[in-house]
Order: sequence, then C-alpha cells, then structure tokens
Amino acid sequence: MTYHLAGDSTVAPMKAGEEPMAGWGECLDEFVSAPVLNHAFGGATTESFLASGTWGELLTGVADGDTVVIQFGHNDQKQPELLASRGGYTDRLRRMVADVRERGSRPVLCTSCERRWFDGERVTPTHGDYPNAVRDLAAEEGVDLIDLTAFTTWLYEDLGDEASARLLSHYAPGETVAWPEGLVDDTHFRVDGARRIARFVAKSLRAIERRDGDQPAKGSTFTA
Repeated sequence: MTYHLAGDSTVAPMKAGEEPMAGWGECLDEFVSAPVLNHAFGGATTESFLASGTWGELLTGVADGDTVVIQFGHNDQKQPELLASRGGYTDRLRRMVADVRERGSRPVLCTSCERRWFDGERVTPTHGDYPNAVRDLAAEEGVDLIDLTAFTTWLYEDLGDEASARLLSHYAPGETVAWPEGLVDDTHFRVDGARRIARFVAKSLRAIERRDGDQPAKGSTFTA
C-alpha cells in the first residue's frame, strides 16, 4: 500500500534553499509505515493540478488498495469564477474521488489548513465556504474526511498567538538563506509545524484503516 498526496504548497515538499519551510506532506513518512508519494506543488488549484498533468501522473502510480489524500482550497478560493466552492471546485474534487475509486483505491478528502490569523484569542476563518463544501462533498460521496481546518484552528488557539507562531514561517533576519531580511508568513509551515500536521494526518489515516480493516473507506470525519 502507498499513500499518494495531491495538494498545494501547504502539503508540498520543501524547495531547495527554502529550508525550513515545508508542507505537511514532507513529513508524513515519519509517522506512517507505508511509502508516501507527494505530488503536491506550490500554487496548485484543483484545476491546475488536473491541467498540468500532475493528477494523471499521480494516477499512473495508484494501485488497488492504495490511499490518495487530497487537499486543495487555498488557491481555488482566489479564482471564484472558475472554482466556486459549490461549482468548479467541488466538481473537480468529485472527479478526483471517482478516478481514485475506479482504481480500487481509497480517496481521503482534507479541508484546508487554516491561516494563523488571530483576532484576540481566536483564529479568524479565512477560507469562506470552501471547508464546508468539502465537508458536504465527503458526506454526499461517503468519503473519509480529515478536517484540517478544524484541527489547525484548534491547534493555534490551544497554543496561543505567540507559541503557535513558532509552527509557521516566521524567520528572523539572517535566519534563512531564502529570506535574509526575515519573513512573517502565517500560511506556510516551518518543519516543526509540518510535523504537527503530518502526525495528525497519520493518526487519522490509521484510524480509517483500523475501522475498515484496510478496505475501501465508507466515510468518517476526523477533527481535533
């Protein structure tokens, strides 16, 4: 069995020279026993993942009994005319789910990791209707859902504003080669944050597999 990852920069492997910025997919193999093939890339939408041929490339490696983990939304929300939450976005996710199932494999949908935007002690939701659209699609299609919007919101609020910043790409001047003048980025993880998310994803995947006896998923939601 192999895990295949489809997603955007919050899932993607770090780029050379941008260390320690990393997507959670970079760290997933630390917490699972099966191989992980990470096809996610920065700036990806459901449309560009399909149009670039990356989805087709992913599918060529999918075998019976594999699991395909799908997380989009950060960039889809920037193209509402083409990729509306209840339109093009969910249409393309539904196609991905069908493609995976045709290969006898398990699709797992994820809502987007929340941006770490605090208002007082609470994190401000930034993805509009997109997480709810994924939740509803998972329920309609009987697909397992890992609710990373809910989990990351809980994680940041539990740690608090100051401590949670250490999970994201906040770099002091001179700390990194890529950003010598420093960086404050509340969307992308540094490795410590990527590991926290990856650990939760791995725990959720194990729960799915235990429940189903490693058979195709029937639809559950995993939050904090």
